[in-house]
Amino acid sequence: MADNLLITSEIFADFNTFLVNDQDTREKIRDAVRTLEQTSREIMTTLQGIHQKSASQEVNYLCKKSREMFVAVQSHFKALEETFPADQYYRYSDHWKFGIQRLSFLASLIIFLETGKLATREEVTQILGINVKKEDGFHIDLEDFLHGLLSLANELSRLAVNSVTAGDFNRPLQIASFLNELDSGFRLLNLKNDSLRKRYDGLKYDVKKVEEVVYDISIRGLKDSKPASQDG
Repeated sequence: MADNLLITSEIFADFNTFLVNDQDTREKIRDAVRTLEQTSREIMTTLQGIHQKSASQEVNYLCKKSREMFVAVQSHFKALEETFPADQYYRYSDHWKFGIQRLSFLASLIIFLETGKLATREEVTQILGINVKKEDGFHIDLEDFLHGLLSLANELSRLAVNSVTAGDFNRPLQIASFLNELDSGFRLLNLKNDSLRKRYDGLKYDVKKVEEVVYDISIRGLKDSKPASQDG
C-alpha cells in the first residue's frame, strides 16, 4: 500500500509540475499579447482618421504613420514567439487569434487605401512580420486572414457613408466594386467554419449598404463630381 501511495504521489507531482509550467507559459503569452493588442489599438485609432471630413487629403499620411507603427508589431510578434515552444503553436493560439485577425484587417485596410486592391496573404504577413506557412514558424492561419477581410468589408461600408458626408462621391463607387468582387470570391469558398460562415453573412449586408449609398449618389446626379484619392 505504501508503495502505491508513493507512486501515486510521484505521478501527481509530475502532473502538478506540468500544470505550473503551463500556467507560467500562458502568463508570459498573455503579457506579450497585451502589449501587441495595445499597439493594435493605437493603429486602429490612427486609421480611424480616414472617416474625418479632411481625410481625402490625409490618407497617405495616415497609411505611412500606421506602417511605421507596424514595426513595433513585428517586434511584439518576435517576443511572443519566444514565450512558447515552436511545436506547441496550436496549444496556445487561442490567446492571440483575435489579435492577429484584427491586425490582418488593419494591414488589409492600409493596402486598400494605398492601392484600391485586395491584399494578399503574403502582403499582410509581410506587414505583420510573420509567416504564411506554419512550417516556417509563427504564421497566420487562412481562416484568421479571411476574418480580417470580412472586418475590412465592414469598415469600408462605413467609409462609403462617411465619404459622401465629406463630399467624396467616387470613393463609394470604388468601394462598391471592391466589395462585390470580395463577395464573389467568398462565394467560391466552402465555408465549414461556423464563425466564418456567420461573419460572411455580414458581408452581404455590407454590400447592400454600399449599393444603397451608390444608388443614392446616382439618382442625385453626383457621380464623378469629385475623384476618390488613392494618394491622399
